[in-house]
Amino acid sequence: MRGAACLGALLVVLCLAAPAFGATPKTKSKATAHKWVVARDPYLGALVVEVPSGRILFEDRADAKGIPASLLKLMDLLIILEKVQQGQLSLRDQVPVSAKAAAAPPSSVRLLAKESFTLDEMLYALMVESANDAAIAVAEKVGGSTDRFIELMNQRARGLGMTNTVFHSVNGLPPGPGQEHDVTTARDLAILCREVLKHPEALRYTATRQRTFRPNGGKRAVAMTTHNHLLGQVEGCDGLKTGYTAQAGFSIAVTAARNGHRLIVVVLDSVDSKTRDARATELVAKGFAALR
Repeated sequence: MRGAACLGALLVVLCLAAPAFGATPKTKSKATAHKWVVARDPYLGALVVEVPSGRILFEDRADAKGIPASLLKLMDLLIILEKVQQGQLSLRDQVPVSAKAAAAPPSSVRLLAKESFTLDEMLYALMVESANDAAIAVAEKVGGSTDRFIELMNQRARGLGMTNTVFHSVNGLPPGPGQEHDVTTARDLAILCREVLKHPEALRYTATRQRTFRPNGGKRAVAMTTHNHLLGQVEGCDGLKTGYTAQAGFSIAVTAARNGHRLIVVVLDSVDSKTRDARATELVAKGFAALR
């Protein structure tokens, strides 16, 4: 009995020590235990949804929990567009840049503390360049602080029924010491994308392939180029967002419209960008074929 009790206690300890997303750590040393990778070949999870009905046309491990990386900026966009619709914000509002925002690592539009840009320009930076500094600036503008804005993000996720999603950042960057990863699933991201598409003006930002931020800034002008390689390559594609971190791998949320039909395709946590883009392209074709 004593041996059985010891074995049971050992199993409990091992279960509690398992990685949050079921991934295998690269090493068991304390210094690198957090370096495990969620990305899978060809992806962790995927989903194809018809808009606006929400009918699922394809799914594969759609409820596997992974890391959204910059895909979570779609929640930033949704909250802002909803507040604009409600009259609480205007796209002409000025967004001041704090020292915290200016210190954010790339991708960025090289914001400087005490600069100020319109909310409209910041949304282009957020969606085209996936600018982490712009994400912090708009979060502070809308929420008063990034912590408060994260509360708004999680509150909206719960309201949408994104039951397997928890946000810990406003830009999807890897967590620092003592912080936690953002968590989501392909299914939850599809829910978010459907809600974003209820605001047609969102496509103005997500369909833009190139744009200059700070165009009159001389050497400080930033030539922004979208990370979404499906724009201009896949018929009808006009969004939405890509994401990448070393742990998450490569993700994409795609929307495309053809012959009066619109689809959303989510590919979460793929091993590389070529695999991600190839699978997303295949799933767009598969989705429209199913509708035919």
